Parts: sequence; C-alpha cells; structure tokens
Amino acid sequence: MSLKNSALLLLVTLLLFSCDKKRVFDEYKSVGSAWHKDSIVTFDLPELDSTKRYNLFVNLRDNNNYKYNNLFLIVAIESPNGFTKVDTLEYQMANPDGSLLGDGFSDIKESKLFYKENEKFKGKYKVHIKQAVRETGKVPGVMLLDGITEVGFRIEKKD
Repeated sequence: MSLKNSALLLLVTLLLFSCDKKRVFDEYKSVGSAWHKDSIVTFDLPELDSTKRYNLFVNLRDNNNYKYNNLFLIVAIESPNGFTKVDTLEYQMANPDGSLLGDGFSDIKESKLFYKENEKFKGKYKVHIKQAVRETGKVPGVMLLDGITEVGFRIEKKD
C-alpha cells in the first residue's frame, strides 16, 4: 500500500470516529486473555449534566477463544450518596452456528451491549462490572473466562 493510500485510509478512519456526537463517555479496560471471576472492572464516570438523559452500554472486545453462547454480567452503579443498584444481565454472544456476534473484520469482535436507557445523573458515579458465567449444570462460576479481552462502558446522550 502506498503512502498516499495509507494517509487517505487514516483520514477516513479519523473522520468516521470523530462523527460520534452522541458519545459522552467511552472507556475500555483490559482483563488480559481471560477474565477472572473475582475481577471487578471499575469505571469512574465524569460528572454529567443533571438536566439531560443518557443511554448506557457495556462494551466488550472478545475473540474466538470465547466458547459460550451467552454472557452473564453483574453490573453495579454506585451513586454519590453511596447507594448501589445492582443488575444481573444476560447477553447473547454467538450465532447458532457458534460464530461470534459483534463488529469486526478479524477474530476480534466488539459488542455494544445495551444496559439502561433514559438515565439521569446527579454527581459522580462509579460502575462496577464482573462476569458471572456458569457452565450448564454446574454451580461454581467459570474461574477464567477465556476470550474476553477488554471490558468497556459507554454513555451516550439521549436524542
């Protein structure tokens, strides 16, 4: 690929990502090559406009080492006054043929998983996310969840 083509590709990529006008917060944290069941990923959210409403998403980057159809997450939002709201969530991660859902051209897929809509914030919040995957018929959780490499949290302005 010539230098001219490389520069053009870079410019187009930058323009596509800079048009993300809804994004208020978007951050990823690495969990290595496998997400340990006791590992909690925490995000310190910025102080948001208390007069506006927001949609919330959990973002994941995974690869072909992820061998399950579904993903179970425990997501807690900690408010400034110390009150914590906890949700247990289930997301489908693969098609019936076993191919991963999500966006991406290689074996790494990115999934934007809907969490909450029309939320208001007053002050600074924290979000805590942990995996809670269990194999069928087994009580203990999966100790090391292979295939999940990064966990993210995203906040978008509501239209």
